[in-house]
Amino acid sequence: MSSMDEGYGPTWDSDDEYDNFIRKMNPPRIVIDNESSAEATIVRVDSANEYGILLEVIQVMIDLNLVIGKAYITSDGGWFMDVFNVTDKEGKKIKDEETLVQIEDYIIKSLGADSRYIPSRRRSVGVAAAADHNVIELMGTDRPGLLSEVSAVLASLKCNVVSAEIWTHKTRAAAVMRVTDEDTGLAVTDAERLERIRERLSYLLRGGDLSRGAAMAVSSGTATTHTERRLHQMMLDDGDYEQLQRQAPEQSQRPNVTVRNWNDKDYSVVTIRCKDRSKLLFDTVCTLTDLQYVVFHANIDAKDNQAYQEFYVRHVNGSPMNTETERLRVIQCLEAAIERRVSEGVKLELCTTDKVGLLSEVTRIFRENSLTVTRAEVTTRGRMAVNAFYVRGSAGEAVDQKTIDSIRQAIGQNLQVKGQPEPPEPQKNESPTWFLFANLFRPRSLYSFGLFMR
Repeated sequence: MSSMDEGYGPTWDSDDEYDNFIRKMNPPRIVIDNESSAEATIVRVDSANEYGILLEVIQVMIDLNLVIGKAYITSDGGWFMDVFNVTDKEGKKIKDEETLVQIEDYIIKSLGADSRYIPSRRRSVGVAAAADHNVIELMGTDRPGLLSEVSAVLASLKCNVVSAEIWTHKTRAAAVMRVTDEDTGLAVTDAERLERIRERLSYLLRGGDLSRGAAMAVSSGTATTHTERRLHQMMLDDGDYEQLQRQAPEQSQRPNVTVRNWNDKDYSVVTIRCKDRSKLLFDTVCTLTDLQYVVFHANIDAKDNQAYQEFYVRHVNGSPMNTETERLRVIQCLEAAIERRVSEGVKLELCTTDKVGLLSEVTRIFRENSLTVTRAEVTTRGRMAVNAFYVRGSAGEAVDQKTIDSIRQAIGQNLQVKGQPEPPEPQKNESPTWFLFANLFRPRSLYSFGLFMR
């Protein structure tokens, strides 16, 4: 609570209360312009500035499936003034009125006076705040078929996976899974049952390496960190960026990251040149933020499938990068953040009526066909399961047409593969309708993890 101190003005019991007062006095202003550019919708954001605010705005945009083609960022002093050129995934201007309203509404909620009291995961688009599930975090060394094994264990323990994201990078992997009780559809709360889950998964994840223990924490609430940011944090903490032996065979495909100091202004200038892809700006800004750097200015551009990003940063303590070791670590961390989400190979998308054990069943089919899941996004929308799996052969080889046909026969649905011959017309059957589509992605793999559950 604030109070008046001898007539000089209010005093504050905490920094949070003062920051909240500043936000109320300077509410964010959002201007959406669909007239100035023929190619993109322009979103201008003005707000009181604070550490992490840029990431919040970008997070809202990616959660709304917007593509940021250009951005001009300025946040010197106490004010944040940014301009974003955005399109939909087809590269078209945003003309849907509902989406335009959502852009303004979600950014205001994210940056407004009450936002610091709402965990970032609960501010993200389309995520309800409810104490209705447990969260399992997996981190560690990769091994083929592990997702199938983990899913089978959870199914045998009557746990239903309602959502999951799995990333792999080099020889490391991270996953965030949300599970519910099969019978109640709510979080598992019984202490003995939670201990059984921990023991079974710990035994599975340790494999033959008894030195790699497993840990588990339990909560009955929604995760407080955005899932994709949490995956970056887990891999950053695990040190995946320290592995210098890259899996990418061609040096030209690697991101080009440089750091130099602008001594006159006490900035470090971080420059990134790489192939453009979805959510690239989120990944780089997320990494700079988690490394405790503040972006004061930035110029972002993407053209002809190439991305250029230039950031003027200082550490939260106000200093630029003063040592070669610090600069090298930032370069390595940004390279790793860019590479984690790169996808080349076969992508299978599945949309079907949800049921308990679906993830276990599907990943079992993959494993029986000698496929390993290298990245996955598992979601539940109402009664429908909408899943995407990136797969390679267990030895890292490309998936051949015979394997695709075998999977299609086991699942009972059409399979479309970009860049490969179309499979023959499927025979009619009475199995449930599952929709699968395919794309190309880069080899990765999924091995044994450390385990965290909350």
